[in-house]
Amino acid sequence: MKSLVSLGLLAGLLTAAAPTQAQKAMTYTVDIDPAVSTNEFRVKLELPKLKKDQNIYQFAATAPGTYQVMDIGRFVSKFEAFDKKGKPLEVKQLSTNQWQLAKPDKTHEIRYTIAETWDSPIKEHRVYLMCGSSLEQDHALLNGQCLYGYVKGFQDKPLRIKLNYPKDWKIGTPLTADAQGYYNAKSYDQAVDSPMLLGRLTEASTKLGDAEVALYSYSKTDLIKAEPLLQNMQQMLQAAQKFLVQLPVKRYTFLYHFEDRNAGAWEHSYSSEYVVNESPLTPEKAASITSTAAHEFFHVVTPLNIHSEIIEHFNFVQPTGSEHLWLYEGTTEWASDMMQLRGGLMSLDEYLAQMSSKVAYDHLQADTTYSLSKLGLNSFSDEGQKQYGNIYQRGALTAALLDLRLLELSGGKRGLREVVLELTKKYGPNKPFSEKTFFQELTQMTYPEIGDFLKRYIQNAEPLPLAEYFGKVGIQYTPVLHTGRKLATLGTGFMPRDGQLTFTQVGAPLKASGISDGDQLVAYQGNAVTLNNAMQTLGQVKASKPGQEVELTIRHDSAEKKIRYHLQEQDEVKRYSFTPMPNATPAQLALRKAWMTNL
Repeated sequence: MKSLVSLGLLAGLLTAAAPTQAQKAMTYTVDIDPAVSTNEFRVKLELPKLKKDQNIYQFAATAPGTYQVMDIGRFVSKFEAFDKKGKPLEVKQLSTNQWQLAKPDKTHEIRYTIAETWDSPIKEHRVYLMCGSSLEQDHALLNGQCLYGYVKGFQDKPLRIKLNYPKDWKIGTPLTADAQGYYNAKSYDQAVDSPMLLGRLTEASTKLGDAEVALYSYSKTDLIKAEPLLQNMQQMLQAAQKFLVQLPVKRYTFLYHFEDRNAGAWEHSYSSEYVVNESPLTPEKAASITSTAAHEFFHVVTPLNIHSEIIEHFNFVQPTGSEHLWLYEGTTEWASDMMQLRGGLMSLDEYLAQMSSKVAYDHLQADTTYSLSKLGLNSFSDEGQKQYGNIYQRGALTAALLDLRLLELSGGKRGLREVVLELTKKYGPNKPFSEKTFFQELTQMTYPEIGDFLKRYIQNAEPLPLAEYFGKVGIQYTPVLHTGRKLATLGTGFMPRDGQLTFTQVGAPLKASGISDGDQLVAYQGNAVTLNNAMQTLGQVKASKPGQEVELTIRHDSAEKKIRYHLQEQDEVKRYSFTPMPNATPAQLALRKAWMTNL
């Protein structure tokens, strides 16, 4: 067994001498020993004196920013309670996430075992990987709601965390350990808001104004180190600083987990965590990571500094959706693109291509009659989850239009960025806005026309006026654009299946060559095709000439064969096209200049 770091031993001796604030806090000790188990954590909770009505121990049903059912109680086993002398006390499980303490006023300690979420055999409502917990031989990923619960009445009370883990491991977290090695959180909410990555990590840091930015990376085969990753993010961070004028945090932590799974990212107030498939840090990979980081980093503004009372006082028992999810996620997605456009990380053509893809998602993969307000209110339901992806698409498009409308009404002097900065100053981390009256407040601090905009395109789901609003800055929007060009095509559709690119809706010429629906494309022109490089391969096809002979390697009924095939011809049709007008007026160009500038 590897030796473990036992933090806080000295603190236990010191605090035994006299009453302190530490003795009034819940104190968690978590044993993380992969030599004993890579499937579960052992947790001990030392409690302050409880009242008789503080008889419920609660695990989280979900967590802020996840918008999914978690039911962490499903992962708990061996839940036990003890008095000061170590005598077992009766406990009873009331529901998936609640245990009842028979004698809370006598309860001094609670112990339980909790399984990691990544590899536990759960059939429904699987916890998103970046929001869960994982334990392997050389690392662990911890999210607070996956380890800790709280006693009734203690959600807003301080707590301390002591971790016992292999001595050669590093730890990355936005929390700071005290002199005795305890991590202190002012509340259960902050503990959930403070993820931890431990293990064989590399680390790097930089200064952004007077803020410290730290990055920790776990990479399974050491392909991606923290230092070059942070260097690739420097320009984005500088663009973010210019966009925000001054960062609203003094310290920010990026936590990266690179292995064999690609799950996404989860934002927190002072950190963000990412679960990304490990592959070489190519320029394309670095750009993709940076783009995602730009979105998560902007969450230091919303919801950290701009949020309603629903976010301020999160209900871990029975969560309530917020009507202003469009602000927390849609506006954040808009800002992540705009600060890259204005910071020179993204060209105008690249930005417009992003807008095109968002319109395509809204029209082809979502219900365009489902309003953003309704999506936010229903975000925790199965119905809302079906539409949830559109908060990043239609939500960002709506924020872009709101920005354009504000710029028009102010004569190019005040856009959505400026309004967001004003809201940050008005509210802040500890002052929520009213869930019910925010639309009215936003209208009062801007223009009457904005109230009409909010009602039509956020509270309701009227078709977005893309052509009208983008036309104000000399950008033409065309739903269907026939370019007149001819493109090469294989004459088939594709879909991912069993980790491979699979043929679907195969056209007659391909069928004549011996290819059927369900066959797999193994290689193109002798180069292996994977899901990771599929888009690049299809791009090569489009860049070729119609009629060109190519070699396809396919797998049919488990047998591979090579086929010589002549590429077919198709008309180029661009859908949801955004292009700069060649004859834009001076007024349009002037507003475009303001639109592309941090005012």
